[in-house]
Amino acid sequence: MIHSLSGGVISDDEQLTYVFVRTQDGRKRWYICPFFGVSEGSRVMVTMDGESLAAEVTRVEYVTKKTAPWPVNRTAQVDALIECDGD
Repeated sequence: MIHSLSGGVISDDEQLTYVFVRTQDGRKRWYICPFFGVSEGSRVMVTMDGESLAAEVTRVEYVTKKTAPWPVNRTAQVDALIECDGD
């Protein structure tokens, strides 16, 4: 973390794992994944539109807050990792 001379934070380079998921009924959305080992093909539990649903990870991106594909403050987290691809 870098601080400005006036005491504020200039940049936060924390690495986040963003996953794009698809539910069985075809709904798609970005989530932040706090679990290690997630990859394309992994199955996860997410909350979408008030429902807890199983979904498949179709894309994984390792980003910072500045490069995230969706605003961090508007992105929900994956609830659970069901299985990793290749397990």
